[in-house]
Amino acid sequence: MITVATWNVLHRVHAENWYEDVATRWPDEAERIAAISTRVAQRTEQIIALQEVSGDQLTSLRHAMPDRAFHTLRYPRVPRSRRGPTALNDRAEYLVLVTDGPGRENTAEAFEQDHGKGALVVETAGFTVIATHVTGDSRHSAEMGRLREFAEASAGPIVLLGDFNADRGVVADHLGPEFLVAPLPSDGLPTRPRTSGSKSMFIDHVVVRGAVASGVTVDSADGLSDHNPVRAALSPIGA
Repeated sequence: MITVATWNVLHRVHAENWYEDVATRWPDEAERIAAISTRVAQRTEQIIALQEVSGDQLTSLRHAMPDRAFHTLRYPRVPRSRRGPTALNDRAEYLVLVTDGPGRENTAEAFEQDHGKGALVVETAGFTVIATHVTGDSRHSAEMGRLREFAEASAGPIVLLGDFNADRGVVADHLGPEFLVAPLPSDGLPTRPRTSGSKSMFIDHVVVRGAVASGVTVDSADGLSDHNPVRAALSPIGA
């Protein structure tokens, strides 16, 4: 059995551009970055996927977790502030996979349809792990198809972790019946809380093929991000 988690930690420029409450609650970005790094370093999961990681945040995470292995995808698109100077020194945006053991990186690819989203494929702990951040508009279908291609090229148990910008049913329809999108607790926290609009509040998922997911839980981010972390335990089928 292995344990996994996924969390969109919210890039500061995106928070500033879209007037997220997080930017107001945390006027000092260095303090928020340090708090996020402490929170991630305290997590016990063997595999942690992180989305919207700024260059500043990545540096802080590496410092806070010197005993962990880091796999990263730096997106070609660099977020640009629409509201004047940003609080960041390094505006680059990364998709990050943190593991507590060695891993072999197979793919690190920004999606053709959106150079600020993508997938990172790493073999570790007996699993092929696909960390991803998927666009939430009409580009979603092609990107999900690309994720399916990555999975089809891999043998053995597979887990996809990330912000899919879609609810469980949509993700399941795109990936097909051989994948299981782990149900989120019906009485738990939303993964992406909202106070308005009709978009789903359950868009961060753990998806498995050839494995069973159990103990799926949504933890509170306590205002550090606009998303809450999701965690689960995984067992290969037949193990």
